[in-house]
Amino acid sequence: MTGRSAVLLLALLLSGRAAPTADTPDFLRGDTTAVLTLEAPFKELFERGQEDENYTVGGTVTYKDDDGKEMVFRDVRISVRGHTSRRESECTFPKLKLKFPDKASLKIGTHCGDSPGEGLSTKYGRLANELSPRREGLVYRLLSAAAAPTLRARTARITYVDGGAATLVRSALLLEDDDDAIKRMGGRSEITMDAFGDVRARGAGADAARIAFAEALIGNFDWCMRFAPDDIYRCNQPKPLWNVLAFERDGGTGLAIKDFDLAGVVVGGHPWFKNILTEAFVASKSKVDTEVIAQVQRTRTLFSRAVLDAERRHFIDRKPAIYAAIEKADVDTHGRQIARDYANAFYTAIGEDAAYYRPVVTKGEVQVYADANRAAPACGPKDVVRVGTPVNVLGTSGPMSQVTLLDIMWRWGEADPCPAILRGPVWIASDAISADYPPK
Repeated sequence: MTGRSAVLLLALLLSGRAAPTADTPDFLRGDTTAVLTLEAPFKELFERGQEDENYTVGGTVTYKDDDGKEMVFRDVRISVRGHTSRRESECTFPKLKLKFPDKASLKIGTHCGDSPGEGLSTKYGRLANELSPRREGLVYRLLSAAAAPTLRARTARITYVDGGAATLVRSALLLEDDDDAIKRMGGRSEITMDAFGDVRARGAGADAARIAFAEALIGNFDWCMRFAPDDIYRCNQPKPLWNVLAFERDGGTGLAIKDFDLAGVVVGGHPWFKNILTEAFVASKSKVDTEVIAQVQRTRTLFSRAVLDAERRHFIDRKPAIYAAIEKADVDTHGRQIARDYANAFYTAIGEDAAYYRPVVTKGEVQVYADANRAAPACGPKDVVRVGTPVNVLGTSGPMSQVTLLDIMWRWGEADPCPAILRGPVWIASDAISADYPPK
């Protein structure tokens, strides 16, 4: 060791910090809350990074491992990441990505902002305070317990230091980098959005089925994956994937889900609900029950009975682990109850055949009417119900049934609304309704 090196080492020891570590540790190992300090010009980063996702600043990361050993990493490149969360109207403290000198990467789900209570952002319904990363950490625990393909994650407590600015200490979530996740799951390279196509063509049905049920469990609608060429549910032609990681691997295509800061378990509710679904569909009048049923029932339009029943058995087998994950998570009391509510709704929706294989529309080109005489359409004159739409039959008159419909495939979304579907019952042909779907 040279004299200069010895002096530097002594200075570090006297300052209470260990010497910089050459190799980046596994920040995601362990169930405890990680403790980190990030020093960087965050004000500059946020001002520039909101417009330029490639803009980075240099910073220092200090980390205490589970044994209390402190490690310091300098020359870490820090950038802003995310899509909608990068907008200042959504997050005043956006998500981050760290790139270490040895090329290791780490993503950070920040607290987003310091909004009071549990009010949600106007545009996207985001919970902008430090309840959010802790609840999202619970989501990742749930998905791990369910053996659903996703990223590794760990809750954290981070001290942010920006030069002379006041120090900020907030809860956060450490997340596995996408490339690391692909490698861990046996993948070779990521499949880009424009190259994905659809699940059927990719032969990715096994992962896709697990994902469809898992998203229902956590009440997440902020995702999209085209299952077949004609699948338009929350997807469009240029964007067949959203918050889903697709990758090449031996034997076909792998899939994994990520980014749950808008999931129901995190935010507790969705501002768009009143424009798409109606809680009148369920006796409990519960929005959580309605959301879960909507996503669970959509799986019937995507897979065979054999696949559906296999996935139901899988999640039922995982039920003890899923509830244990809820109870063990480092989360606020209300957040824990929200997670229980979603889990309860999920298992009620999939547990028994009578609940899961409920009546749905099984014929195409079924018109919706305001009365039993079919004198006037309830929606537009050419509006028809999509096959697989769940119905509750309230009564019959001749060949017609009075029903409530649950628009699980967003047939009547904001672009083509039908208020009658949301307000109350409508009429459709009785012979279009059956519980035998998909057919045995």
